[in-house]
Amino acid sequence: MSNAQQERREKREKDERLRSREVTEGTDRAPHRAMFRAMGYDDEDLSSPMVGIANPAADITPCNVHLDDVADAAIEGIDDAEGMPIEFGTITISDAISMGTEGMKASLISREVIADSVELVAFGERMDALVTVAGCDKNLPGMMMAAIRTDLPSVFLYGGSIMPGEHDGREVTIQNVFEGVGAVSSGEMSEDELDELEREACPGAGSCGGMFTANTMASISEAIGLAPLGSAGPPAESDERYEVAREAGELALECVENDRKPSEILSKESFENAIAAQVAMGGSTNAVLHLLAMAAEAGIDLDIEEFDEISRRTPKIANLQPGGTRVMTDLYEQGGVPVVMRRLLEGGYVHGDAMTVTGRTIEEELAHLEEAGEIPDDDEVDADFVYTVDEPYQEEGAIKILTGNLAPDGAVLKVTGDDKFHHEGPARVFETEEDAMAYVQEGHIESGDVIVIRNEGPRGGPGMREMLGVTAAVVGQGHEDDVALLTDGRFSGATRGPMIGHVAPEAAAGGPIALLEEGDVVTVDIPDRTLSVDLDEDDLEDRRKNWQVPDPRYSTGVLAKYGQAFGSAANGAVTNPGVKRDTTESEQ
Repeated sequence: MSNAQQERREKREKDERLRSREVTEGTDRAPHRAMFRAMGYDDEDLSSPMVGIANPAADITPCNVHLDDVADAAIEGIDDAEGMPIEFGTITISDAISMGTEGMKASLISREVIADSVELVAFGERMDALVTVAGCDKNLPGMMMAAIRTDLPSVFLYGGSIMPGEHDGREVTIQNVFEGVGAVSSGEMSEDELDELEREACPGAGSCGGMFTANTMASISEAIGLAPLGSAGPPAESDERYEVAREAGELALECVENDRKPSEILSKESFENAIAAQVAMGGSTNAVLHLLAMAAEAGIDLDIEEFDEISRRTPKIANLQPGGTRVMTDLYEQGGVPVVMRRLLEGGYVHGDAMTVTGRTIEEELAHLEEAGEIPDDDEVDADFVYTVDEPYQEEGAIKILTGNLAPDGAVLKVTGDDKFHHEGPARVFETEEDAMAYVQEGHIESGDVIVIRNEGPRGGPGMREMLGVTAAVVGQGHEDDVALLTDGRFSGATRGPMIGHVAPEAAAGGPIALLEEGDVVTVDIPDRTLSVDLDEDDLEDRRKNWQVPDPRYSTGVLAKYGQAFGSAANGAVTNPGVKRDTTESEQ
């Protein structure tokens, strides 16, 4: 054994924090070491901190198809920093491919399974640290929730965004394809053109290109401090992405050495920074659900109303899809998330003293990036894309929380158009997404309608399906501004228009959405933040007397198990029994 190896082993033996000593040190652990040696690990590895690389690589989505290469780069960084890398797999679900099908009910459940599985492996194998890799939407919160739960030194590593496709001389994303389906049904697009668009929209590996859920949560990973500033931007298939991965591996060892854990990084201020970044960039409504869940895991009190409070005081300063025109790779070329955070910091909209995984605060990290020349000066940033806080794209952030007699516990809307939107119209009530989609595709919707899709919540679905198919079909038929939609389910980050999700309490828990009838007049008022039906409490109570808890749609298997475990969307739809949950009549 070399002197360096001996020194590392002696240091390890004295380091009481390293759980891996339980399986690598001592005479009675000879069988355990024999198992490691069978996999090619040697004495030097066994005297080093054990770093798990949680990798959801899969051939079922372009978001994750390249993650083995990303993980390999992280392993290289761990090796260079003299750690012991141990890669293990987790599941993933492709939201885009399951969208509009019964399979979409697995999506939110996959967030919980990912968090559970990473926690289990890290706990069972006595790991010292984690690099959590993520591609598709639910990978990101699932991995961050796992890091928070285990409270091991951890670095979050995004797989990167897909490049935009090109169709008819313009940049396109998967959003355009979904909206193209609606355009075909209304005669605005031919099937041949849709076929061309389908073939050109997704040119390679990486997560969906706009400020949809994956890119929103990747941006949030920087703003909240679990990933280094600047790490979300490099495209999936770029050399810079693999450099980010290698550096993540090295940073994991630095976190071990300094015992830098999520509990030392995360604070209420971290979550407020994350929300400010979300609303300033027009991020996905799903981030509301995921940040609430992450806060619950971290033991930090965060209420859904706080998203609205922060959005009211934070300007929207980025023009990104789905509300705008640009994509994540465009933002990267302007300096990425750090440019947005710098402008928010200078305007007093974020907490500069919040800690990050690098050991520096947000303010210190921004100064470090500027000194290194890794982000451009403000006057070099495209002012027609990333706006200043003094002359913002919109005066308020994109996320609105609506309440009223249809959503006593709140509902979530992302403004992608007129933030003064007011709408009254008759309810068109559907018990499933499929029924609503058929109604839209058959051309029945009329200006003024309010489409209501219920029993699609966390428990009622179960799994709280995203409904990009329906929302995109509505928009594709030319009804972006004159038809509203509300549901106790969710929307894709690519959804645009007056689409209100996460209505709570959900229908399966006896929420007022369960009591709506065809033709009831529903009001959506963004300035007043209200979602209501033209009925008084006595009317609703009379209807409640005839309401019955619906039978579960699944009585066995994973959907039944997680359907019973989910809490309210107003609290993040968590399943962890030890964190903040609601107690509704259906749960008691």
